[in-house]
Amino acid sequence: MDDELWARRRIVSLLKAEPDIQLMGECSTGADAIRSILQLSPDLIFLDVQMPNMDGFEVLDSVPPKQLPLVIFATAYDKYALHAFDVHAVDYLLKPFDEERFQKALNRARDDFRQRNELAQDTLRALLESVRNDRKFLRRLVVKSAGRIIFVRSIDVDWLEASGNYVTLHVGRESHLFRTTMNALEPKLDPEQFVRIHRSAIVNLDRVKELQPWFHGEQLLLLKDGTKLSVGRGFRARLETLLQNEV
Repeated sequence: MDDELWARRRIVSLLKAEPDIQLMGECSTGADAIRSILQLSPDLIFLDVQMPNMDGFEVLDSVPPKQLPLVIFATAYDKYALHAFDVHAVDYLLKPFDEERFQKALNRARDDFRQRNELAQDTLRALLESVRNDRKFLRRLVVKSAGRIIFVRSIDVDWLEASGNYVTLHVGRESHLFRTTMNALEPKLDPEQFVRIHRSAIVNLDRVKELQPWFHGEQLLLLKDGTKLSVGRGFRARLETLLQNEV
């Protein structure tokens, strides 16, 4: 999974020479990589670190942990990533790599796969956590609906509504059911962009028009599209602070 054709062709050529490897596909974009992982469930992927629009880490962020394959990363120069790979990853290939280095990476992946334990998954999760600590917040949400995979930019979401063990994303006139809980999703959203106003609602501050008084000292938040949402008492202070900071 690499946006550079020459790099993909080199890896494909080397893999075709391996009798125990079945090549399932190749991708040039992060979106295609996510679809392929979700649909094909490969045991191992070769993943570029830096791709246009969506990097390798965002691809892995978009895949449920139980569906994460073994990963060998490929990179041209990212020193920070190389350090993280050296500590956490199955392996990495520094472009341009030779056949000997490729075989070493592939053999390490074989060893991890044969062991069939959780070591590879644990180290991959540790790597992702290292990168999340630097990047922190989700920029895209991947929604699966009726056999389709929809990519929603977080900044395009007007507000989020708790729906049992799911979250409804309100995006303009559309709504999408996202498979996670509100409590699990909230820490992954930029707190300078999104604020919780109720146990069942989070709003994008860019969509807020005004804060209105309501009956018995309650408050309503009016969004630019006319949506009215009640503000819980326990959430008022942070909301008011953020709104004042924007003035």
